[in-house]
Amino acid sequence: MNVTKDIQAQKRVSIWKFCYFASFILLPVLIVFSFYGLYSNRFYFLKIDNYIFPLVSILHFVFLYVMNFKIREEEYPDPVMRNIEYGMYAVLLIYIFKGLDTLYILLSIEQYQSYLIPETFMPMGLLILTLQLLLVGFTIFSFYQRKTLIGRYEFEQIDQNMNSWQ
Repeated sequence: MNVTKDIQAQKRVSIWKFCYFASFILLPVLIVFSFYGLYSNRFYFLKIDNYIFPLVSILHFVFLYVMNFKIREEEYPDPVMRNIEYGMYAVLLIYIFKGLDTLYILLSIEQYQSYLIPETFMPMGLLILTLQLLLVGFTIFSFYQRKTLIGRYEFEQIDQNMNSWQ
């Protein structure tokens, strides 16, 4: 019976590691693409709007680090982790907004057909939209994995299990 539980726990951790590494790959790629202009096929580094995603993704990197640390060390969730996760809910809304913004740009191609739109518009737009949707999915899945692998935020239980004098 314990062997079955150990195998299931290993499967859950391996699924988490896939989500962890996939998010770590997706975030830098999407940071680069946040500077990309679909209509012009150029990178814009002087637009302040393009720096929102890289700044917000810092919190995502911190969340991934904390999750990985808690899983590896088999620790209980703490108030700091809870606050980071609450911040991640806001980040998730920004990710969803960016995905909807990309979808709106892709759907607006008919309005601008008389203008010169680069050939890379649809392939790059679909790639960016797919990556953004994957990131949203992995983010939501990491919230689920936190509940499954680390536990719920039951701070009364945490206070009983912590002994700060050791």
